[in-house]
Amino acid sequence: KEVGFDDCWKRSIEQIRLAIPLAEEFGVKISIENVWNNFITTEAQAVRYLAEINSPWVGWHFDCGNIIRYGDPIEWITALGKRINRIHVKEYSRDLAMRKGDVGAGFNVPLLAGANNWAGIMKALRQAGYQSYLITEQDGSLSDLSRALDQIIAA
Repeated sequence: KEVGFDDCWKRSIEQIRLAIPLAEEFGVKISIENVWNNFITTEAQAVRYLAEINSPWVGWHFDCGNIIRYGDPIEWITALGKRINRIHVKEYSRDLAMRKGDVGAGFNVPLLAGANNWAGIMKALRQAGYQSYLITEQDGSLSDLSRALDQIIAA
């Protein structure tokens, strides 16, 4: 709350740039994740942010569930394209959040039971050339998560 958007933008880019030589030395990518801190809430901001950092060592860690609050995951994936380093497969239900009167409650649904259009998301990821991991950040049994992930991947 004490740091304005413009200051956060500038300061975070400066700090990320300081880490780039080390990331390059060790051959690892720095991934910026969209989280619920009201910083970078549109795909245009995300693209501009990465463009200002301007390094092949910095990309995006895209969280499908987190973004539902701010926009359409498919539009974000299309805009970010090959700059996506990793994917968080997570569900979110706007309906549940509204019924409970608590935005955080929207995460309390199993995979495939929320607002994500998984067929569209997977199509967008394929079109973007994404071929890396899908990381689930979701409650549930391993067998239920595995079945849901199988369905998502096959979509």
